[in-house]
Amino acid sequence: MKKYSAPILMLAIFETVAVTLWLTKDNIFYLFNFSYIGFSIALGMFLYIRKNDHARRIVQLLVGLYMLIYLGLICGENMQIEGFWYYLFTGTFEAATIHYAVAKIFGPLIFGRGWCGYACWTAMVLDFLPYKVPDKTSVRSPEKSLERSTEKTPAQLRKKIGWIRYAVFALSLVFVAALFLAHVGNIEKIMFWAFIIGNVLYYAVGIALAFAYKDNRAFCKYICPITVFLKPMSRFAVMRVKCDEEKCVSCGRCKQVCPMDVDVTDNSRSRANGTECILCMECVKNCPKGAL
Repeated sequence: MKKYSAPILMLAIFETVAVTLWLTKDNIFYLFNFSYIGFSIALGMFLYIRKNDHARRIVQLLVGLYMLIYLGLICGENMQIEGFWYYLFTGTFEAATIHYAVAKIFGPLIFGRGWCGYACWTAMVLDFLPYKVPDKTSVRSPEKSLERSTEKTPAQLRKKIGWIRYAVFALSLVFVAALFLAHVGNIEKIMFWAFIIGNVLYYAVGIALAFAYKDNRAFCKYICPITVFLKPMSRFAVMRVKCDEEKCVSCGRCKQVCPMDVDVTDNSRSRANGTECILCMECVKNCPKGAL
């Protein structure tokens, strides 16, 4: 029973949030919403413990499709970053603001970038693409001249185009702020269409980058604005992959299979790309010595 303590704890955390929001907001929707998400994540953790190869993908589909189709398209809630700014400007602690507080601002103190690995509806689609493990040596840049092509490692790409995430973050804030400052009418309808158009753009850019850089997670590394919230908090995450240095033989297998280029053999908080870890557990599953 002890080995199932992690999924039980995760379910308990989400149930606590569900009941608290239900009682404080007097809205039973929150009880259903967070209970469902908590159960889905706990189920995935249970399946992982049972060595089910599709555990994470099952959680991605359960949570991702629920948020994209039910909350986004059916309920008309913009759960993208524009929706967060919208509710923030209205001074309302509802929908996207609660979602961001739990999953992307304070939640990462517990489970780091777990949102990216198990619930993001953008990554849910991108993970179906063929480049699950990026080229660790070099990738061909799409910005090449006719005379010669350029090759860049993932680390070089982060330095070269990683700033784009901050630009997208700022643009989303300016966009919503401009709507309020201009006293535009029917902003809720604009937010709905912003959700649809935004997701179409995210998928198009994400798929294009995946094929350009041969990396399913290129969008997550270089473009996604949500990481501006996620990365600082993830540095202090309670749940993180750790290495037993006595068992580790430095074979490098964990680095080869990591989709986010994290150096999990370094247990320090400042390890290379440590705030990028999405807890996919590929390193743990592939370690030949069980050191992770």
